Amino acid sequence: MIPIPISRAEALEQDAADPLAERADLFDLPAGVTYLVGHSLGPPPAGARARLSATQADWAGDLVRSWNSAGWIDLAERTGDRLAALIGAQPGEVIVADSVSVNLFKLAAAALPQARTYALFVEEDEFPTDQYIAAGLGGLSGAQVRQLAPGGGFDALKAGGVLIKSAVNYRSAEVADMAAHEREAKRHGTRIIWDLSHATGVLDLKVGADGAVLAAGCTYKYLNGGPGAPSFVYVSNALSGKLSNPLPGWMGHAAPFAFDEKYVPRDGAARFASGTPPILSLAALAGALEALEGVDLTQLQAKARALGALAIARAKAIGLDVPSPAEDARRGAHVSLRIAEGYPVVQALAARGVMADFRAPDTVRFGFSPLFLTYAGVWDAMDALADILASKSWDQPRFHSRAKVT
Repeated sequence: MIPIPISRAEALEQDAADPLAERADLFDLPAGVTYLVGHSLGPPPAGARARLSATQADWAGDLVRSWNSAGWIDLAERTGDRLAALIGAQPGEVIVADSVSVNLFKLAAAALPQARTYALFVEEDEFPTDQYIAAGLGGLSGAQVRQLAPGGGFDALKAGGVLIKSAVNYRSAEVADMAAHEREAKRHGTRIIWDLSHATGVLDLKVGADGAVLAAGCTYKYLNGGPGAPSFVYVSNALSGKLSNPLPGWMGHAAPFAFDEKYVPRDGAARFASGTPPILSLAALAGALEALEGVDLTQLQAKARALGALAIARAKAIGLDVPSPAEDARRGAHVSLRIAEGYPVVQALAARGVMADFRAPDTVRFGFSPLFLTYAGVWDAMDALADILASKSWDQPRFHSRAKVT
């Protein structure tokens, strides 16, 4: 466990000893900005921009031949294998495709016939998309849909069915015990669809060892793939051959360029590909993943949690309510604070170069991406927050004006 600095001088000492410190040079961040929103949209690594530029050059130079000459046709699988290493999966168990919403739908629809009961479960504090997908699929399939109290997913596993569950809660950052959930699920013929969106690229995930068989996740948060970067699907090799993609498209076909009338699925997670992959976005993601190459995931996770622990200690010292777990092992890489005036406070922070986000009605979230953040930077951000609250400098008309995205 990394100790929590109790002064800015100690924060600087920890930065000097940080094994990940040099990774910050791989990112393009404006001077004077402390970016605490990596849990929402990661900043652009230089590798992403370089790869995107190279792919645009391929497109201009070799045109349609680039599907072969530049390897576009296999990019979703190659990138999937790189993601597999980040979540503790095996080659062939991850494919990049579509969005998290679409992939949750595909996996839940494929898993329903496998479950002991034809029912869908989701906790009421899950990210809204996860709840909308469950409700929409239930309406189409006739499956029973049950909305559970927060934390009620584990007890519901004994009912069979399919549970959609985040590995890290988007609001509180609480980490689910994946292994315990999967052991209980297997006892009762239940399938779990894990949403890894707030976990991938920042926690030392071990989906295979923990018994998880189905998951989806996004790539534009801690993986820094860019706005709207494509999602990924994880399907255990032990299960993939038993599942059918409810949205079978030509890219999930075993021989897409044979143009057969009959659909024959590919092996592994690749059968959950549907339409043509977004090559420019995929290329940016592939370049972004270079920032994580060779990183010790245990060090990555330890630093993320240490930065969070620093923020929690400072927040509690100024009397703020912190709904995120204090215990490192139970917390992901972001910290939520309850502040009644949260929206203008976030705008006041931005005016000082500290970027955070707000979630209605009163949650301010700080994301701690360990590849580019420093202990001193987080210390200074908490100083800025304390001053804004003490001086009430947030209470200005310009900070109350709301934009569409908060």
